Amino acid sequence: MEIRWLEDFIALAKTRHFSRAADEQNVTQPTFSRRIKLLEEEMKVTLIDRNTLPLSLTPAGEIFLQSAELITRQLRDAKARCLEIKEQEQSQIRFITTQSLFLGYYREFVEPLCQRLELRIDVNMKSSSWAGADFINAMTANESDLMLCFWHPAMGFLKELDEENFDSVTIGREILVPCVATDKQRRPSFELPGSRKQPIPYIAYDDATFLAPAVQHHLQRQHEVPQLQILASNIHAASIKAMVKEGFGIGWLPKRLVADSLNYGTLTLAGAVNWNVPLEIRVYRARNNINPNVLQFWQALKDNALS
Repeated sequence: MEIRWLEDFIALAKTRHFSRAADEQNVTQPTFSRRIKLLEEEMKVTLIDRNTLPLSLTPAGEIFLQSAELITRQLRDAKARCLEIKEQEQSQIRFITTQSLFLGYYREFVEPLCQRLELRIDVNMKSSSWAGADFINAMTANESDLMLCFWHPAMGFLKELDEENFDSVTIGREILVPCVATDKQRRPSFELPGSRKQPIPYIAYDDATFLAPAVQHHLQRQHEVPQLQILASNIHAASIKAMVKEGFGIGWLPKRLVADSLNYGTLTLAGAVNWNVPLEIRVYRARNNINPNVLQFWQALKDNALS
């Protein structure tokens, strides 16, 4: 049974005339009559008394009319709600980012920009616990419109988004600084490069994260070999910061994340500037994403991008 058959029947019940009902449904009368006949065959009862003028409904037709009106009304309501949901989804910008960037750069820069543009943004908070490859999969599978992330030449998995299907814009810069807790005299509890006899306990990033390859790449290119012994690893910079503040060892942390702790003296730098790891903050999008809200936001990002 087709939904249009129900609509045909409701039109015929209202007009009581095949020709007028056919006009109302924008079909020829033969086509309209055939569809009413198919409906009756499907129901296995006669719904229209064709021997009266004007036409009338049979007792079965009266009962069926109530159900047809209910069904079509429910379908219209469901369609309207589905379209409303679709419009809401299309008006939103689906966004993914890491925990450290959400706590810092997203709230400081991205969220205020969306508010100024009056754009609705939906941040997938599950992404705060994702590995780097999960972000790439979400972008290539069109499960997200925009990705805010750190960028460094050593992050090989990002090369998949540097191809012709994606665009990126650099909207900021960050520095990973080697942080340690301070002693009672506000001196660093550990200092780089450390020694072979007493390697520095190292709270590292998990290998699957964005920041792990950046730190490893930078340390491998230092003239002095850092003497580090991995004590633990974590995917979150905030968790590494917590362990470092408790004096467990050294960790490379985004400067924006530890600025207050450095100012208050609860954390301090464990080495000179040559140990700092420079990063870019980038936003990625698929070039074939023609969501007007995404395009508007993207243009605003470009207008505020770093040269």
